[in-house]
Amino acid sequence: MESNVSVGLLGLGVVGSGVIKLIESHQEELAHQLGCNVNVKSALVRDLEKARNVDIGDTYLTTNPDDVLQDPDIDVIVEVMGGIEEARRHILKAFEAKKHIVTANKDLIALHGPALQEAASRNGCDLFYEASVAGGIPILRGLTEGLVSDRIQKIMGIVNGTTNYILTKMDCDGVSYESALQEAKELGFAEADPTADVGGLDAARKMAILARLAFYTNVDLEDVEVSGISDIQLEDLQYGKKLGYMMKLIGYAQIHEHKLEAHVQPTLLSRNHPLAGVKNEYNAVYVYGDAVGETMFYGPGAGSLPTATAVMSDVVAVVKNIRLGVNGRRHIKPLFKKELTTPDESFGKFYFRLHVKDEVGAFSTISTLFNNLHISFERILQTPFIKEELAEIVFVTHQTSLLKFEEALEKLKSLDVVKEVKSHYRVEGDADQ
Repeated sequence: MESNVSVGLLGLGVVGSGVIKLIESHQEELAHQLGCNVNVKSALVRDLEKARNVDIGDTYLTTNPDDVLQDPDIDVIVEVMGGIEEARRHILKAFEAKKHIVTANKDLIALHGPALQEAASRNGCDLFYEASVAGGIPILRGLTEGLVSDRIQKIMGIVNGTTNYILTKMDCDGVSYESALQEAKELGFAEADPTADVGGLDAARKMAILARLAFYTNVDLEDVEVSGISDIQLEDLQYGKKLGYMMKLIGYAQIHEHKLEAHVQPTLLSRNHPLAGVKNEYNAVYVYGDAVGETMFYGPGAGSLPTATAVMSDVVAVVKNIRLGVNGRRHIKPLFKKELTTPDESFGKFYFRLHVKDEVGAFSTISTLFNNLHISFERILQTPFIKEELAEIVFVTHQTSLLKFEEALEKLKSLDVVKEVKSHYRVEGDADQ
């Protein structure tokens, strides 16, 4: 039995520093669990002279990847450098050297996860990536181990802390999107370039990973329909409150009769739904299973120590496998061939906000259009005149197909009485009447 397991780091930023802190401060607990010590032997960095907020102790810093990838004493490599192509090359090289990989890289796993898993299995190595989704929340292990005997039907999640913070500030404090985004940047919840977050791409990557594990099928990033939050207006959040809803960027994945539906989009969520209470930078994932029913995983979605905690849970799993001699046996091939739902097979409720001509029969014309499509209204609001010649109408439909929603949207735009379709969103849950 080995008395020591050496770890190599690819990257020593926020998460990498957190990994070193946890290993140093939890050495007694790690030795108790594993029967051996764990140490960080070396770390790949871009700048040897950079000031760091962590005591690296005996850890050797290098700018040469091979000092980590080819070191025969290193058993586990933790990739926290970010990016895609360079990280992918390093990981493949590490597998060839029979190194086990733990990564927090959601972008890489979303795009290349299945291929990397195949490479790991081929070389008898482990590949773990708990930290790639929802920071410190153990959602991936929850799906692959805790709920492995269940049949998961649906996953809904708030999996991006930046957008959740922005929408919370808009909803609770009534500030504009621009002001909320600026505050998120100042607090470190948003990157200098927040495009991937506010555009929904970050959440889509995470939903691809979740759906892949939950539904035993190869889900590609392009299978996830994506809409962001940058066009959301305060008026829609205010109307949402009146109707009993609040706005969240929701990642959604469902399997029905082996057909997959996955999307990320701003959603008016019933205030009765557990996800509605998830505020600020926090994340949560709601899972529906045949046997377990409804469960929710909640916690910090980012940050040095929360994410490092998820990384270390994977390191512990790898070391346990090393001591048992069972590395590289975790890979499970897809059970089902991927088939996507069509618009006539996808159903939901929808919110519309319209500016219409203030004239007799305007709403009757709109109602006739929806009646002809067999779409009924659940809630209707009509506000006082916003201009002398216009009125604003807000309504939420009952359940209908995505196909009929899209048809209604196009026909609304062509109606003479409709000046403008100001906004439209998916609606989840039943609001208080």
